[in-house]
Amino acid sequence: MMLAGLKVLDLSRLLPGPYATLVLADLGAQVDKLESHEGDFTRRTPPIKGDTGALFAALNRNKRTLAIDLKQPEGVEAVKRLAKHYDVLVETFRPGVMSKLGLGYEVLKGENPKLIYCSISGYGATGPDRLKAGHDLNYVSRAGLTGYAGAFDGAPNMPGAQIADIGGSLFSVAGILAALYERQRTHVGRFVDISLTESALAFLHMQLGSRLFMAEEGSPVTRGREGLNGGLPCYGLYRTKDAKWLSVGALEPKFFQGVCEALGRPELLDDAYDFGEGSRRVRGELEAIFATRERDEWLALFATRDLCVEPVHEGDEVLSDPQLNARGVFVKTGEQIFLRTPGTDHDVPIREGRAIGADTAQVLSEAGFSDAEIAVLQRVD
Repeated sequence: MMLAGLKVLDLSRLLPGPYATLVLADLGAQVDKLESHEGDFTRRTPPIKGDTGALFAALNRNKRTLAIDLKQPEGVEAVKRLAKHYDVLVETFRPGVMSKLGLGYEVLKGENPKLIYCSISGYGATGPDRLKAGHDLNYVSRAGLTGYAGAFDGAPNMPGAQIADIGGSLFSVAGILAALYERQRTHVGRFVDISLTESALAFLHMQLGSRLFMAEEGSPVTRGREGLNGGLPCYGLYRTKDAKWLSVGALEPKFFQGVCEALGRPELLDDAYDFGEGSRRVRGELEAIFATRERDEWLALFATRDLCVEPVHEGDEVLSDPQLNARGVFVKTGEQIFLRTPGTDHDVPIREGRAIGADTAQVLSEAGFSDAEIAVLQRVD
């Protein structure tokens, strides 16, 4: 297991932190999730099966759980003691909250100089907006992603997934692993400051990086008029006769030429790349053509042609994708099927999430707490 022996104390909630620690757990790290006695909010978020929220189950498998009340002085002192036994701490409170609790980086660094302390927040630990509330839609909007998606003459498009949250999770993992590598040389930990807005911005790195390079010679990024956001007919989504959709990603001329030839319209290639009237005309032609057959008929036509044409899966269709299943992405444990995180260690077994505080006594005992101390911390007033 790639991260065997690594110990992570997870104080995070909702999505960005828990997904980051899930990736670490799937890589073999021991992740201990610290919750209040009420538990992570996702435990109570519908849909719920039995007494477990599905969102919690999806994000918090392969972790132990301990319940400690951080509003009580003894809970704060317990975390200080626990921090001595961990390599990494992950938290997703607003900037300053952990310091007010007495658990900020400077304090815990005093307890454990080797600790990697990862703080994930909407706008980062510094700057004028560091204390603002927000959610994924706010972050992707501030980063320009929402405004970049959609038709040129239409409204911005709201992403269907939590891009900033998952992006922030992955940049957190990258930052943690880099800090661990540095620690091998310095024997000192580090504060890792992750902004979800900046994580969303990274998805526009190519476009904005190009814009910055061109400076006054360039133009602002524009919704619906560029090569990868709708400006070219060779790269887009097309509705089929049965109201399903195809994704055509034939960006390079050699691929789009093949698409045009397969459709019996090789002349469409001539005007497809002018980013203007010609491109719009070709897109209209393609929309009319693809609307004449059902999606599976088109997929059969392109099955023997490697031209970057794929179905747009909806609902449960992705669950039966043969490539994903061949790669072991969907893992059955008992009666449940779980989603494995990409690139992680298949030697790590998938274990279901635990009840609130199920491992409190074991985790505290391993850290040297006495039975009496454990009893105090487990008490719910």
